[in-house]
Amino acid sequence: MTRFLLTLLLTPLLSVKADYDARTVAEGLNFPWSMTFVDTQTLLVATRSGTIERINLETSDQATLSGGPETYVMSQGGYFDLIRDPDFNQNQTLYLALADGPADANATAIYSAVLSGDALTNVQKIFRMTPSKDTPAHYGGKLAFLPDNTLLLTTGDGFEYREAAQDTFNQMGKILRLNRDGSPAAGNPFEDGQLGDPYVYSFGHRNVQGLAVDSRGQIWSHEHGPQGGDELNWIRPGHNYGWPATSFGVNYSGAKVTPLTSAEGITPPVNYWVPSIAPSHLLIVQGALFPDWQGSLMISALVDQDVKRITLSGTQIAATESLFTEFEARIRAVHEGPDGAIYLLTDSDQGKVIEIRPKPAS
Repeated sequence: MTRFLLTLLLTPLLSVKADYDARTVAEGLNFPWSMTFVDTQTLLVATRSGTIERINLETSDQATLSGGPETYVMSQGGYFDLIRDPDFNQNQTLYLALADGPADANATAIYSAVLSGDALTNVQKIFRMTPSKDTPAHYGGKLAFLPDNTLLLTTGDGFEYREAAQDTFNQMGKILRLNRDGSPAAGNPFEDGQLGDPYVYSFGHRNVQGLAVDSRGQIWSHEHGPQGGDELNWIRPGHNYGWPATSFGVNYSGAKVTPLTSAEGITPPVNYWVPSIAPSHLLIVQGALFPDWQGSLMISALVDQDVKRITLSGTQIAATESLFTEFEARIRAVHEGPDGAIYLLTDSDQGKVIEIRPKPAS
């Protein structure tokens, strides 16, 4: 095992009650999975149950948007991620990743839509991954824009199709890169289709649930291992991240997935977790409202019921701490608002939006 893989494992993990105030903005949400701001006072929350809720930060007034696309709501299926177009202020366009049915042939898909008041209009399916599958699990479904305005989408291995993650011609278990119209982006590693699918950017992933781009344009992701072996990865084009040829986890039966934790040609994780923390979302803090957190990776965790704040030194881990344990809740996502406030989504059928701000100076 290389030294940088050991860094976080050997760093004491402190549970911290930082100097902040917390406020519940909204509650009673049916498994909220992601959110985005449309202006400084209005946020949209996508729920796994297949709704998008418009919430006013000041009044907590809430309305369900009409016009949303149908989704396959079963097990892990539903609405996944919701993000704004880079030119949202001009075009009011949103992108939504979801489970696209039917049950016996479902897949992760991306829809674009135009926000008009409390309705989605001009709703279009711009991409649907191939092949379809018959399992309601391991969809990936995270979205992020790169500085060149191309769009990244994570896909899972479908749980029962793990070997597909190593097949570069198969879109399962991948990070894909596409244009805003859903076509494959120029410059992808297998652009000519000779050695792989033109959409594929990286491969060997199990179920990527965290995806973020830092201020230098570097891509970071994390993914669920089976039983243990969750990974934090620095993503580069054409790299193979191992699943299922290498893994630090084991099957749910207790049997080894593979005897290998490393192999030639496979990019090792920056960190892994054993036992599993069930990482659910990744934020890279950009704003200055919390100066000590600026540039940190924030990883929400379902099992540990906290947010791991990771400080980087280059692409290696310098320190880590555990935040927000006082809420005693499965945290599905952690987001940053327009002014730098941090927002948590709790994972339940009565999910909450919790706003985190620094305590005012006394």
